[in-house]
Amino acid sequence: MSYVLLTGGAGYIGSHTALALLNANEQVISFDNYHNSSSESLKRVQQLSGRSLIDIQGDVLDSQALAQVFEQYPIKAVIHFAALKAVGESTAKPLWYYENNVAGTINLCKVMSQYGVKKLVFSSSATVYGAAEQMPIHESAPRSATNPYGQSKLMIEHILADLHSSDPDWKIAVLRYFNPVGADASGMIGENPNGIPNNLMPFITQVAVGKRDKLQVFGSDYPTPDGTGVRDFIHVSDLARGHLAALGYLQQVQGIDYINLGTGQGYSVLEVIKSFSAVNQVDIPYVLTERRPGDIAQCYADPAKAAQLLKWTTEKTLEDMVRDSWNWQKNNPNGYN
Repeated sequence: MSYVLLTGGAGYIGSHTALALLNANEQVISFDNYHNSSSESLKRVQQLSGRSLIDIQGDVLDSQALAQVFEQYPIKAVIHFAALKAVGESTAKPLWYYENNVAGTINLCKVMSQYGVKKLVFSSSATVYGAAEQMPIHESAPRSATNPYGQSKLMIEHILADLHSSDPDWKIAVLRYFNPVGADASGMIGENPNGIPNNLMPFITQVAVGKRDKLQVFGSDYPTPDGTGVRDFIHVSDLARGHLAALGYLQQVQGIDYINLGTGQGYSVLEVIKSFSAVNQVDIPYVLTERRPGDIAQCYADPAKAAQLLKWTTEKTLEDMVRDSWNWQKNNPNGYN
C-alpha cells in the first residue's frame, strides 16, 4: 500500500482533492499546519467518502516533521497545496510569504529527494501571467508577477524547472489555477476564509447570509462588456478532478509540464452576481467603487493543453458554482466553526 501526501490537505482545494482521491480508492495523508484551515474539513471528507485518511498536523518549514512522515509511510507522490495565498496580505508581509511559500517548497523537495519520492503535483496560479495581454492565456504566455504572492509562485516554478534539469528522474506537473469557486454538492465542505474574504464568491455568500451588508465591486470602467472585471471561474470539484488526472499523467511520463486549469470562459463580476441572485433567489446588494491597484481587466485560460495531456475538461457550469457556493454557506453560516 502506498500513499499520496497532500500538503495543505485540510484547506479549500486540498480537502476537495482529498475527497476525490478517496473516492478513487487512493490512500491519502494530509499534512497541514491549520493556519488557514480546520481539521473539521477532513472529518467531513471521511464521512462523505466512507473511507479514512491519515491527518497529521505539521508545517512544511519543519524538515524533521516532514521527514518523519516519509520515514513512517510509503509515499508514491506529493500534491503540494500548502501556501499562504492572499494577494493584499502578501504586499503587507512579503517576507512571510517568501519564507512560507518558497522556503517551504524547497524544504519539501529536499525531503522528497532524500526519500527518493520524485512525483510532484504543484499548486501554481494564473497570477504568474501578470497582466497578460492576449486572451485566452496559453501556457507559453510571458510570465511576470505584480505582487509577492504571485512572485512566490513564479519563483517556485523556476526552482522546480531547475530541480528537474539537475535530476531528470523528477516528474512534475505545475498546475496553474484560474479562479476556484463553489463547494462540494453535499454542502458539507467548502471555502472557509479567515476574516474578510479576498475572493468574490465567499464575499457574495457572506452578503447573502447576512454577515455583510453589501458587496463592493472594484472597478466599473474596464474595457469589458459591462465595465467590470472578467475572470475564469472554475468549480473546485472540477479542479480536484484535475489533480487526480495530473497524478495519473505523472505515472506515464517523464519531465515537467505547465498546465492551465480553467474553463476557457470568462464571466464578469456583475454576471456572477446576477447568476447567484437568479439561481438562489437571494438579492445581493452591491456598490460600484474604484478599481483596486494591480487588478486587471480580464483573465481567462486556454484549457486545450489540459484536455490533450490530462484528458480533463471542466463539467460544472456557472449555475452549479453559484448554487453549490450558496448551499455550503447557508448550511454552514460560520464555516467549520
